[in-house]
Amino acid sequence: MEQKEKSLIFEKFNRSMHILGKATLTISIILLVCIPFLVGIVYDSMPDTGGFLAGFGKVAIIYYPVAIVEFLIYTPMLGVGGSYLTFLTGNVTNMKIPCVMNAKDITGVVDGTPESEIISTISVATSAIVTTLVVAVGVLLITPLQPVLENPVLLPAFDNVVPALFGALGLKYFAKQIKITVVPLAAMILLCVCVPAMISQTSLLIIPAGALAIGIGYILWRKDKI
Repeated sequence: MEQKEKSLIFEKFNRSMHILGKATLTISIILLVCIPFLVGIVYDSMPDTGGFLAGFGKVAIIYYPVAIVEFLIYTPMLGVGGSYLTFLTGNVTNMKIPCVMNAKDITGVVDGTPESEIISTISVATSAIVTTLVVAVGVLLITPLQPVLENPVLLPAFDNVVPALFGALGLKYFAKQIKITVVPLAAMILLCVCVPAMISQTSLLIIPAGALAIGIGYILWRKDKI
C-alpha cells in the first residue's frame, strides 16, 4: 500500500509539472518570438521576408536536428521537472547535465525512479539559481575584471572549460564500462582527428556514438546470457 501511495503521489507531482512546464515554456516562446517583432514594428526596422527566411533556414537546418537529439537523449536523464527547467533556463550540456549526473552519483539514486526525478529537479533548480547569482555578480564585476578576462594567457582556458568538465565527469562512467566505451571513444576520436570540422558537431556525433555503445552493450548482454 505504501508503494502504491508513493506512485500515486509521484504521478500527481508529474502531472502538476507538465501543466506548469507547458505553461512557462509557452509563455517563454511567445515572449522570445514577439519581442524582436515588436521592436521591429516600433522602430520600423522589420527585416526583408526573403532574407529572414533564408537566414532562418540556414540556422534551422543545424539547430532543429540538434534540438531533437538533445531532447531524446537528455529527457530520460533529467526527468519531467528537470527537463522543463533545463530547456527553459538553458546551459544544458555545460551545466545542467553535469549537475544532475553528479547529484545522482552522490545520492546513489537509480534512473527511472521517483527519487531520481526529485533529485534531478532539485539539482537543475539549484544550478539555475546559482547560475543567475553568478551572472548577476559577473555583470557587477565585469568592468574591474575585464583586464583579467582578456588576458591572452587565460583566453585558451575559457575555450576548454566544457571539454575539461565533461572529460572529468565522463571518465568515471567510462571506466565502469570500459568494454562498451572503448570502441565509440576510439571511433569518435579518430573521426575528429581525420575530419577536424566534426569537432564542432558534437551534438550530432552523439547519435553514432550512442548507437555504437548500445549495440556493443546488447552484444555483451547476449553473450553473457548465452
